[in-house]
Amino acid sequence: MLQRKKILLGVTGSIAAYKSAVLCRLLINEGYDVKVVMTPSSKDFITPLTLSTLSGNEAMYDISDGNSWNNHVELGLWADLMLIAPCTASTLSKMANGHADNLLLACYLSSKCPVCFAPAMDLDMWKHPSTVNNVNRLVAFGNMLIPVGNGFLASGLVGEGRMAEPEDIVQYIRQYFIRKADLSGKKILITAGPTYESIDPVRFIGNRSSGKMGFAIARESLERGATVTLIAGPVNLDIESDQLSLIRVQSAAEMYEAAKNTFESADIIILSAAVADFKPVSVAREKIKKSESHMQLELEKTVDIAATLGSKKGTNQILVGFALETNDEINHAKQKLHKKNLDFIVLNSLNDSGAGFQHDTNKVTILDKTGNQISFPLKSKKEVASDIINYIISSQQ
Repeated sequence: MLQRKKILLGVTGSIAAYKSAVLCRLLINEGYDVKVVMTPSSKDFITPLTLSTLSGNEAMYDISDGNSWNNHVELGLWADLMLIAPCTASTLSKMANGHADNLLLACYLSSKCPVCFAPAMDLDMWKHPSTVNNVNRLVAFGNMLIPVGNGFLASGLVGEGRMAEPEDIVQYIRQYFIRKADLSGKKILITAGPTYESIDPVRFIGNRSSGKMGFAIARESLERGATVTLIAGPVNLDIESDQLSLIRVQSAAEMYEAAKNTFESADIIILSAAVADFKPVSVAREKIKKSESHMQLELEKTVDIAATLGSKKGTNQILVGFALETNDEINHAKQKLHKKNLDFIVLNSLNDSGAGFQHDTNKVTILDKTGNQISFPLKSKKEVASDIINYIISSQQ
């Protein structure tokens, strides 16, 4: 399964570029097909001839040499994975901000495949707020950070910032491709974002959900080989994949109808949407005028999607719900878990800084119907999505 995967190895201008020769050889020994793209400054540390010889393909560093043109779009489409190692602070910044002033960066912006990056820089550069911000932006884009090492640095300092060792990078890549297939053949239904319940043509009842958590779970599921149906409320997010069916809805009723139509064929159902609990009994056809000092709205309950699907859940289906609580969180989550016939419930609290709506991070506790409970520290929503999928998979083993 791991044989003949195609890796586009990007090398930037760092003293750690000498490790790229070892990394390239190790990737070839693993059975990967490797092509190398270099930044112009990387040639000060390692020659294109060295990397061409080791990879068996010409190492490229110019978009055009005057006689021929290296097609960055074709290179980006060719690869199953782009690996940038070492990745300097300068390249990190350019990647995070969409610059494309060399062949490597043009390939990065053109790539359709997942991207891993292994930073390499001095301790103070690694800790600088601008670097931290750039790394966080790249991770938020869906790129995968290979953690830096801790040890002696080129400056003589000791600390974080050195590029991960080539053997560790190869192990990371190996595990990535193994993990990528662990949901192969599975059909996953995910709901995400808020729902809007109209009051009149202008106003609605809604909530502050951004949909980021649900979209992160969808991306994680796709990366691991699943076929995904994502039903999204009104959010400004998007995913492109041949394995994805994205259905956009507005109201709780629309979300339920879309979920009902795909529910039976799903192996795993993850209900991360923040569905409105109430809607107006009647919707005004025209905008309600501000003519009175008070206005009363009569509300009725919306369909409980989790409870309705829970009552229809098949023996081999896995149903995961979400709970956002502000008090007595664990007890309320346990009640929902059993009342709605869920297999798992993911609890997050508005009392936790950095968790909940609008954030790029989340802090969750997962509870299952057998009484198990595990809490995770504050992480990026991409990492939380991975934790959730890992927990679901491990429970079936």
